[in-house]
Amino acid sequence: MIDSPFAYLFTLALLVATLSLLQIKTEHKFFDYIPVVVLIYATSMLLASLGIFEQNKEITHIYKLTKTNLLPAMLFLMLLEVDFKHFFKLGKSLLIAYALAVFSIAIAFILVAYIFDFNKEMSAAFGALAGSWMGGTANMIAVGSALHVNEEAFAYALVVDSVNYTLWVMLLLFLVPFAKIFNKFTKSEEKLAYLDKIGCACSMGAKRYWLLIVLALGASLLSQLLATKFVLLNTTTSIVLFSTLLGIAGSFTKLRAINGSNEVATTMLYILIALIGSRAVIESFSGLGVYVLVGFIILLIHACIMLVGAKIFKLDLFSISVASLANIGGVASAPILAATYNKALVSIGVLMAIMGYLIGTFGGLLVGNILLILNSVR
Repeated sequence: MIDSPFAYLFTLALLVATLSLLQIKTEHKFFDYIPVVVLIYATSMLLASLGIFEQNKEITHIYKLTKTNLLPAMLFLMLLEVDFKHFFKLGKSLLIAYALAVFSIAIAFILVAYIFDFNKEMSAAFGALAGSWMGGTANMIAVGSALHVNEEAFAYALVVDSVNYTLWVMLLLFLVPFAKIFNKFTKSEEKLAYLDKIGCACSMGAKRYWLLIVLALGASLLSQLLATKFVLLNTTTSIVLFSTLLGIAGSFTKLRAINGSNEVATTMLYILIALIGSRAVIESFSGLGVYVLVGFIILLIHACIMLVGAKIFKLDLFSISVASLANIGGVASAPILAATYNKALVSIGVLMAIMGYLIGTFGGLLVGNILLILNSVR
């Protein structure tokens, strides 16, 4: 049994490094179906369930301290990549498709919560999931922390995120050959001819990891100081919002040109996932089926709204598919889907997915709080 705070952090760091390197070195298709982030969480949770980590005062303290400091640092670095100038060059149809995707996902969560009469635990967990399906796993952690989602509910939400997302990707890839039929149904114009002129949000340059770490920790410190002075809902929510605003501000400066922010942020994300998993000791998975079912219903409502919107606004299949996956799948999958239509369109998937880092936190917090309000008034 591990009872030392240092040994506890070392074990989690070793776990993250081992699984990450396994994915990078083997490039096995297994990781396409079971993302490394899920494996990190599951393995960390297994170690905790086996009693490897002693739940003493010292380990609890280092857990809270590490999570509190890494979360705003990660959000700051994630948002440095946001490129508003290029995003708004996407064109009317793509911007409408993206806005429609965000709106439909939010509405779907609220409708399902009302229909199934979510309790407080499910409301908070699906609020965190909304953060992921409007942005990514980083947003899920941020929103989950702000809404105080317990470890068991977070584990359920993470499984739903993985299972439902995998099937959603498969469906959208399956629909690619039917683009012409769909576009004829919606009476949309062929847009792929000029979309490849849009630039990529990616920046080039030396990877100055040391500078990025200093900036991230500085942003984390400033966010926490501001959160003690200006409390919005609660302290954790305040820290999340202030670090988000600092990241947005940094994206308008030369800091965005420092390449490597995504790699450092991803490392912090994996550590955070391992930390949360180490506190999740699940006795039973009896409630997991309900979560997965509800997740599928959310996607079904989202799909119906997207279909109606495509007909009204005359949107093509490429636009609504990539917009949907940019939200639900993020930067790991949206560019892949875009490339199946035309390899020159990869940058569009990247741009939309990176915007999710911004939208996901605010959208998830908004949806999560609406779900909690619905629960409290019943």
